Amino acid sequence: MSVFTAAADQSLCAPLSVLGKDVTVPLVTGGEVTYAALDYAASAPALQRVWDDVAAYAPYYGSVHRGAGYLSQLSTDLFENSRATVAEFLGCRAGDQVIFTRSTTDSLNLLAAVVPADCQVFVYETEHHASLLPWRDARVTYLNAPRTPAQAVETLERALADREPYGPALVCVTGASNVTGELWPVKELAAAAHAHGARIVLDAAQLAPHHPVDIAELDVDWVAFSGHKLYAPFGSGVLAGRADWLQEAEPYLAGGGASRKVVRRTDGGVDVEWHSTAARHEAGSPNVIGVYSIASACKALTEAGFDNLVAREQYLVDAVRTGLAEVPEVKVLSLFGDDAPRVGVISFVVEGWNSSHFAAALSAEYGIGVRDGLFCAHPLVRTLLGSDPQEVGECGAPEAEPGERSLNAIRVSFGAGTPDEHIERFVRAVKELVSEGAQWKYRTEDGRCVPDRGAAQL
Repeated sequence: MSVFTAAADQSLCAPLSVLGKDVTVPLVTGGEVTYAALDYAASAPALQRVWDDVAAYAPYYGSVHRGAGYLSQLSTDLFENSRATVAEFLGCRAGDQVIFTRSTTDSLNLLAAVVPADCQVFVYETEHHASLLPWRDARVTYLNAPRTPAQAVETLERALADREPYGPALVCVTGASNVTGELWPVKELAAAAHAHGARIVLDAAQLAPHHPVDIAELDVDWVAFSGHKLYAPFGSGVLAGRADWLQEAEPYLAGGGASRKVVRRTDGGVDVEWHSTAARHEAGSPNVIGVYSIASACKALTEAGFDNLVAREQYLVDAVRTGLAEVPEVKVLSLFGDDAPRVGVISFVVEGWNSSHFAAALSAEYGIGVRDGLFCAHPLVRTLLGSDPQEVGECGAPEAEPGERSLNAIRVSFGAGTPDEHIERFVRAVKELVSEGAQWKYRTEDGRCVPDRGAAQL
């Protein structure tokens, strides 16, 4: 029976139209199949609506903030209107700034560059490397992985209460795990941070594409996210929130656009007056198309209705979890337990399988794209797998050969553009691979597990 049969009478919204939905890929066993893109947590496919909006604007492309011509003025208006759209999408407060960056990683590195010199940063070991690693010039306290949402809050409260000296502090936390998909108690963590005189930044890279993110309601100080996970093309991101630290710090990048006035001194040097607006940290010619694509995606998700999108995604989450639960060899990774609310991100391991081998077989034999590795969250995956923190493992394919144990895991992720058929095919493929094995031989090549094209079919 299909994992969808029980829910067949539910009234759910249709998947949003995305680029690549009709792309076919070859199978190593012969023939072709429509590609099932189930790696949304890495990069979600662009919405067709976003692509159409960008294509409509492209002939009018012009320099932003730099020219008096019509196209330049049009592009400038589009750029600044996009800023307003993103601010509305995030529920920004009066006085908050929206700064456009390259990605979540870039956004958090920007924030790390502007924190006060004596700031202490608190970050859980469960974070993606984008939020785990940027704080190299600050005093950092790494918090152990909690096993319940309540424990996450308690762990933070204890750490903040024990901190000395009592100076500026910043808490960095994810909204939804890029490994388990579990939702974190952001509002409660923000309350704990503020009660102890700390600020908090939310890594919303995995949350914003799946759930509404409201800065004012969550009471966080900053939010960071990437366009390429929000159904927009690569190369753009957002840091939004309080302006004071941003205005008081030197520009993240020095150059045109960040500077309001530059004059020569009598001694031959230069004096610079920097902008106090978001432009202070947006030096250089901006990625207008990337920014516009984020705004377009924000509008598309808002118009589709997050209640509808969340309901349909939960339906898909339940279908995947139900299907995987029917395979005893599959272990789904979780911090907070089976009942924890989560987005469409699920990681697992399969007994008797090297994770890279399993992912390669899903691709080569079923046309299903998933992710294998440590998902740029090495400490978290090691904790979930119960391995030694020092055990060798890489963010990508392991060195182990097909069939050998690997430290890594397999991640399936999906969202607003995922059709039912892709989930059905994935669940069916997992069951067939576990019960019948792969149909082809595989080998490790340049760190990746790939079909052995010179081998005979098994």
